[in-house]
Amino acid sequence: MIVWLILIIVLCIGFDFINGFHDAANSIATVVSTRVLTPVQAVIWSAFFNFVAFFIAKYIIGEFGVADTVSKTVRVDVLTEACIDFLPVVFSGLFAAITWNLFTWKMGIPSSSSHTLIGGLAGAAISAYGISAVHTKIILTIVAFIFVAPLIGFIAGNLIMALTLNLCRKAKPHKADKWFKLAQLLSSALLSIGHGLNDSQKEMGIIAATIMSITSAGVELPEWVAMSDMNELHDWIPIVCFTAIAAGTMSGGWKIMKTMGNKITKITPVEGFCAQVSGAVTLFITQMFKVPVSTTHVISGSIMGVGAIKRLSAVRWGVTLDLVVAWILTIPVSAVIAMAVYSIVNLILYNVT
Repeated sequence: MIVWLILIIVLCIGFDFINGFHDAANSIATVVSTRVLTPVQAVIWSAFFNFVAFFIAKYIIGEFGVADTVSKTVRVDVLTEACIDFLPVVFSGLFAAITWNLFTWKMGIPSSSSHTLIGGLAGAAISAYGISAVHTKIILTIVAFIFVAPLIGFIAGNLIMALTLNLCRKAKPHKADKWFKLAQLLSSALLSIGHGLNDSQKEMGIIAATIMSITSAGVELPEWVAMSDMNELHDWIPIVCFTAIAAGTMSGGWKIMKTMGNKITKITPVEGFCAQVSGAVTLFITQMFKVPVSTTHVISGSIMGVGAIKRLSAVRWGVTLDLVVAWILTIPVSAVIAMAVYSIVNLILYNVT
């Protein structure tokens, strides 16, 4: 079991790192496309605030609510009662999620790292024991936010853009551009904090659930590892996860950045500012309700909302449709991959034993 635990922690760190460079574009695409920062400056800026999110969650919010939700996605108690080892299920889910993330990154598709993880875990658990092995209410809530999150982002982006244009209607265009280029630094920082708060916690939830399952099985773990519920979460778990996602962000993600920065709609400094503020606000709200949403969906919806304020034709809806198709496919495809991986892992373990 200790070997499984180490392997799962390594995979979680790897997934967080991939999540960082896969989703880096969400926070910095607009500041790069409007030339507020160079790509290198932007990733360093975003990575710093990804990690700052740890201190906000720990000392200001006072909890890791999203991690708690993710830790309950798979029903460990049901698998345990059925004498099914939880650890191969988690391994298979993580492996599937990493596979889909790398594929979409290679193709330049801004899919959801959050949803591929949930889909992977659910698929592996269902393969192991059937639909009763997952919390369907949590899964359905997350699925609903595939549509709700970008819609909130769209409406927020549209409203914030309209309000900003109204407030600044008398400003000279040259001066306004200069102001909003500086303001984008703040909005990018807020969005990076929201990204860190939301996405880092998902792997924290998996590590915590894995440790709790091992502890409940009666395996003696060191004091700094063992835990029986989320209230006993050790600081090293969030520190490792927030550090990994920050490091991943620093490594870039340029293919997806091109899609997020200009393919959806042409972005100006004021539009970049409004899109990032609406994205950050949406992420903070969903964090309060402990809902693990997709940062990609939120900022995509925000960019669409901002672009649509000029005219609906300003948004490249063909690109948008491609994104929506990728979003819808993410959970089922990840689930199918995880089912296949679990079947192979289970077959290997059965033959070994």
